[in-house]
Amino acid sequence: MKLVILDRDGVINVDSDRFIKSPEEWKPIPGSLEAIARLNGAGFHVAVATNQSGIERGLLDMNTLNAIHAKMLKAVQQAGGHIDVIYYCPHSGDAGCRCRKPEPGMLIDIGQRLNVDLKDVVCIGDSPRDLEAAARVGGIPYLVLTGKGEKTNAAGGLPEGTRVFADLDAAVDALLATQA
Repeated sequence: MKLVILDRDGVINVDSDRFIKSPEEWKPIPGSLEAIARLNGAGFHVAVATNQSGIERGLLDMNTLNAIHAKMLKAVQQAGGHIDVIYYCPHSGDAGCRCRKPEPGMLIDIGQRLNVDLKDVVCIGDSPRDLEAAARVGGIPYLVLTGKGEKTNAAGGLPEGTRVFADLDAAVDALLATQA
């Protein structure tokens, strides 16, 4: 099975330092939904692994997170694609959980659920913790410059083998070119 794991905020949708707290605040990055559809069309399964500490912080509840994800899934479907699974970590950074990126727990769970060895699976994110989680499971980290990506790239110290792209659309273009 071919699999790509995406971060949500800053990769699929516009990020906010104040968190995405409602479906109305969720806005797709231009080209991201179509990029997911192109991945599906090329035979890739798509998973999302997203830190959502706003839940533990009381900024949104599970019903609101589910509504945000329902809006995202519907938007992807309207673009001709689909997301197979969404995993999220509701914990804050000091919780010490195994699921909050850069810990690899969500990615490991995705691999187990979909029965996929994560070695060489492309993982696309905009922050150091996304890339580090990918590296910890043997995945291939792709950095997009949307969201926190420009700041992440400027800071340096990226995991070995990280590839850098303007956005999800460009990352998918490059990935699909390697599949041809």
